[in-house]
Amino acid sequence: MIEFKNVSKIYSTGTEAVHEASFKIDKGDFAFLVGQSGSGKSTLIKLILKEEEPTEGTIIINGKDTTFLKPRRVPYLRRSMGVVFQDFRLLSDKTVYDNVAFAMNIVKATPRHIRRQVPMVLSLVGLSGKAKVYPDELSGGEQQRVALARALVNNPSMIIADEPTGNLDPDTAWDIMNLLNDINMRGTTVVVATHAKEIVDKMKKRVIHIDKGIIDRDDKKGGYDSEV
Repeated sequence: MIEFKNVSKIYSTGTEAVHEASFKIDKGDFAFLVGQSGSGKSTLIKLILKEEEPTEGTIIINGKDTTFLKPRRVPYLRRSMGVVFQDFRLLSDKTVYDNVAFAMNIVKATPRHIRRQVPMVLSLVGLSGKAKVYPDELSGGEQQRVALARALVNNPSMIIADEPTGNLDPDTAWDIMNLLNDINMRGTTVVVATHAKEIVDKMKKRVIHIDKGIIDRDDKKGGYDSEV
């Protein structure tokens, strides 16, 4: 599903954000990427999404070597991924329904398929009654649910979430994490980059810990600070 083989990323400033990272996330896994601010978590996410190119090493996504993927092929790669960000990234001038449908329009889904799929996904995230509402009329948790619905609507094989609970209160953060867990239980691979120590400790999922660009721990059911 996702495999890094000795991947390094050195920026033009000379900063090595990732150093010889090697790990494999299989289909159906739920993995947390954890570490302090500046540890390299976001760079790992950007490498998976092809927002950044590795300086060295090999990245394989869904069985295909994406290390030297041509730019025109990147949108097709991303169709297999649903992405959720900390800041929601919703379109303020579109309703909840249209925000979710927008992701389907990009991949040229038929109007009939959109009419079927969007209500189903909104129901899945608990927003059936909010289809005609605009983002600024929603709470932060509801906006993140819309972002999650948008990530899910094209039936991706994986969900990549970058600090999805960072702007949410603790109760709402748990709601989002429980939704991600439910989605994972349906067979979707989930990768979450987070600082949320309490969530990581309680959920007992796989933890990939990165420190100063180096993956120093890969624990199948460890907490945020578990020893190797």
